[in-house]
Amino acid sequence: MTETALEKRGPAATLALQLENLEVNYGPVKALKGVSLEVAQGEVVALLGANGAGKSTVLRTVSGLLRPRAGGVRFFGEPLGRLSPAQIVGRGLAHCPEGRRVFGSLSVLDNLRLGASRRFDSGGIREDLDRMLTLFPILGERRGQTAGTLSGGEQQMLALARALMSRPKVLLLDEPSLGVAPLIVREIFKTLRELKSEGVTLLLVEQNVKLALELADRAYVLRTGQIALEGSAQEMQGDERVARAYLGGGT
Repeated sequence: MTETALEKRGPAATLALQLENLEVNYGPVKALKGVSLEVAQGEVVALLGANGAGKSTVLRTVSGLLRPRAGGVRFFGEPLGRLSPAQIVGRGLAHCPEGRRVFGSLSVLDNLRLGASRRFDSGGIREDLDRMLTLFPILGERRGQTAGTLSGGEQQMLALARALMSRPKVLLLDEPSLGVAPLIVREIFKTLRELKSEGVTLLLVEQNVKLALELADRAYVLRTGQIALEGSAQEMQGDERVARAYLGGGT
């Protein structure tokens, strides 16, 4: 039997995120069909699957951008169902979406400051700005440049740094390697490994299965809106069932 997040982390572990039988529709189409998963505090959990499996839908539902037809989301034991996306951010959950979505007409620094828009600790914000520019040195070089003139990889770094500016308890990260040059992908995952070592809790959607499983503690595989497979990241590496789920076959 697969260990739960709490069993894996031990009796002192805290469950940071829990999805309970989520069902989400896009009109008549069932995008999620009873998805349940959990992430313990300090864990990195990868959510894998083919295009259209429902991975981004899971993240959008957790962050309040979509409302489930049934089921629910708990954040450190508290239900999120009645909260707006802004209120969810205020609770400590940040979502770095697919496609980066930086504010192209604003500078790098202004994009980062927007990430801290719900914070009021000016000293801490200044410290975090300095930290982001240290984590991502290219952003320090481009700090006054408008975000729309950055490369795709630089924009991905900016989107990640902007999400971290909220000091999230849990970070949702959607496809950080998508459309990004391999050299920049390596830099991004180097930063993610550093964040993991600092105890950041992360639910990661990522098309590069190898990179995702090298980073993650545990993983779930989604297939057509349902959890097809779950286990430790080590167990998942080389498991033929993961490849079959991507190809649309059985589990």
